[in-house]
Amino acid sequence: MGQLTRALRHRNYRLFFTGQTLSLVGTWITRVATGWLVYRLTGSELLLGLVSFCGQIPTMLLAPLAGVLVDRTDRHRLLVITQVLSLLQSLALAVLTLEGAITVKWVLGLQVVQGIINAFDTPARQAFVVEMVDDRADLPNAIALNSAMVNGSRIIGPSIGGVLIALVGEGWCFMADAVSYLFVVASLLLMQVKRTSAPAPEAHLLEELRDGWQYVYGSIPIRTALIVLAIVSTVAMPYTVLMPAFVDNVLHGGPNTLGVLMASTGAGALGGGVYLASRSTVVGLGRVMMYSTLAFGAGLIAFAFAKTIWVALIILPVAGGAFMVLLASTNTVLQTLVADKMRGRVMAFYTMAFFGTAPIGSLLAGVAAERFGSRWTIGLGGVVCILVGLWLATRLPRLRAIVRPIYVERGILPVPAIDSGSKTL
Repeated sequence: MGQLTRALRHRNYRLFFTGQTLSLVGTWITRVATGWLVYRLTGSELLLGLVSFCGQIPTMLLAPLAGVLVDRTDRHRLLVITQVLSLLQSLALAVLTLEGAITVKWVLGLQVVQGIINAFDTPARQAFVVEMVDDRADLPNAIALNSAMVNGSRIIGPSIGGVLIALVGEGWCFMADAVSYLFVVASLLLMQVKRTSAPAPEAHLLEELRDGWQYVYGSIPIRTALIVLAIVSTVAMPYTVLMPAFVDNVLHGGPNTLGVLMASTGAGALGGGVYLASRSTVVGLGRVMMYSTLAFGAGLIAFAFAKTIWVALIILPVAGGAFMVLLASTNTVLQTLVADKMRGRVMAFYTMAFFGTAPIGSLLAGVAAERFGSRWTIGLGGVVCILVGLWLATRLPRLRAIVRPIYVERGILPVPAIDSGSKTL
């Protein structure tokens, strides 16, 4: 257990882990409630995709700029601000819904607001992990635990959300989310953070933005990892957006069924997080990324043609676990390769690859599902994932040759491990 949770030895990370766990339960409650509310109001798969698009497109547009800001400012202070703003956004959604004034236009507008907040919050949070963990050797474990935390809450949140929707409606789901943000704000305020003056800008904002892009593009391992994640997020992750329609039209279930299915996905993702947290080295993460991409694609194809809830409950943990492993492995590879002065900008591109491309995929998935049905749309995403996984497999030998000397230089991988012929990626 000590090996599995070694990052929790660090006080600041322990506070962050506790506060975020409680807050993320509320976030997942809101995600279930938002999808169900929009589908209840409209019955439109296209609007499900549009709502997701509005919530994520600001990340696509603003993340590079946010990355420069993260590298220029106090990340701890920035996180306090973004979490307070997220609390207010959820509170507004709750009040409008409970007052009976909520409309799809309001949902779309508030999704845009949350998307703008997330564009700055996500890269700041990813870059701040390094500051919360004093020993860099514990960084991969912290990233894996963070993923396990996200997906542990994903098990609890949707289940609670499904019950709350059925009992008291979507408004109280949003209110529960607003209250949950108090815990993460408290955890941030309780941290003991070394206050340092913000680094003086080395160049004009646009020049720093260009430097970040050139750094990412010039690093073959970083570029490859981001391409894989971006394609998978674009074509495959929209299956979660289409879930309400799939549950209604294919499985003939209600909000409780939706909550259970999303929780089963989270259970698999939690298992993936535990697996990564148990790893003591970054060696072999390239192969892990490749196998998880293939497994995610196969899981989506199988889920697309599931005809019963029980079959779906067996398949979704595989898909959820595989995607979480891909996501956390990519995060770990990036965090261990990137230069500190570029960390905010690189993690902003990571945010774009994960969240930023998803709105495009969500919108395309909504359009495709309206025409061809959610089943064929999800299945096609799985096929593309398998093709991407096979492409990554062909790139691994070259990537290993590039990454090995970097890991040795930074003390992540000892020289004997290289001499013995171990596979870094």
